[in-house]
Amino acid sequence: MMAAAAGPGSACCDAARSEAMGKYLRAIYLLSFKAPPVLTSDVAARLGVAAPSVSAMLRRLSAAGLLAASGSGGITLSEHGQSHARDMVRRHRLIETFLVQAAGMSWDEVHDEAEALQHAVSGLLIDRIDAVLGHPRRDPHGDPIPQPSGDHVEDWSPALAGAAASEWFRVDRVSDEDSAALQYLASLGVRPGVVLRVLERDPFGGPLWVEVGGQRHAIGIPLAHLVHGVARS
Repeated sequence: MMAAAAGPGSACCDAARSEAMGKYLRAIYLLSFKAPPVLTSDVAARLGVAAPSVSAMLRRLSAAGLLAASGSGGITLSEHGQSHARDMVRRHRLIETFLVQAAGMSWDEVHDEAEALQHAVSGLLIDRIDAVLGHPRRDPHGDPIPQPSGDHVEDWSPALAGAAASEWFRVDRVSDEDSAALQYLASLGVRPGVVLRVLERDPFGGPLWVEVGGQRHAIGIPLAHLVHGVARS
């Protein structure tokens, strides 16, 4: 299903004002980097909604000129939709960074707060937050922050789950969707920038045993899929 091209009229203004549309645009945009093609079921799982709700929103996004396609081949944002989505990602990650660096919140607390605030603050305030923080390139979870130029790539490195025994692993980013997982990983000392060593892998889907800061810990495979970085021998 193809959407009509979007112009600078009311559709753009409506999309910019709609909190619900912004959340969907952000979800589709991020999934397009991590798990293409983006299907209705993927969006539903990420947002925790039913598939019919996603279908209804896709019709709204299409009518606003924010989709290039949404058929069986996957959901694709139009250039107009990508622009709005990048802005939402930028807002979300700058707010998360501000809440950690300036408000003293922990990294497992800020995702929901950023969800609530990302649509409420003005573009002027977002730019001011960016300047006050010194134009950070990544948020507390290691996620890249889109720059005002519009150029952006979600550079997902391999997951810790695929690392082999005896490899060193430098953590680049950690998925921020699960606050309980973030809290637990923080208790182990697993954060972006940390270098850990994979000691061994238990068979039959058992955990990875890793060394972090001189301490030995077991990390289950589902949790290890949330931690991304670069392995070396």
